[in-house]
Amino acid sequence: MLSFNHFNFNVLDLNRSLEFYKDALGLLPVREKNAEDASFKLVYLGDGHSEFTLELTWLRDRTKPYDLGEQEFHLAFTTDEYEAFHERHKAMGCIAFENPAMGIYFITDPDGYWIEIVPEK
Repeated sequence: MLSFNHFNFNVLDLNRSLEFYKDALGLLPVREKNAEDASFKLVYLGDGHSEFTLELTWLRDRTKPYDLGEQEFHLAFTTDEYEAFHERHKAMGCIAFENPAMGIYFITDPDGYWIEIVPEK
């Protein structure tokens, strides 16, 4: 048997990212791992409904933004509160792209990662 465990985003400012994920998506830390020498910190965020987590990795010595290439990847969330989330994300100014024909939109986090919001069918 094989099952998903977590997905990782490397972040430049951990506190800013934690605040974004809490405010934008309601994700909260479910566990952490700190390096003994304080060179890195891993924070796993959960949605409170599934076992899947988003791992935020912070590296102490990283000073420049990550190169996300052509941004041909993303994380997706399904919601039964699509309109409410759309209004929240619009107010936050984090909507990067909307596709009304498909009924989806994307937000960006503080490091430029794209997150797709999909209405529950």
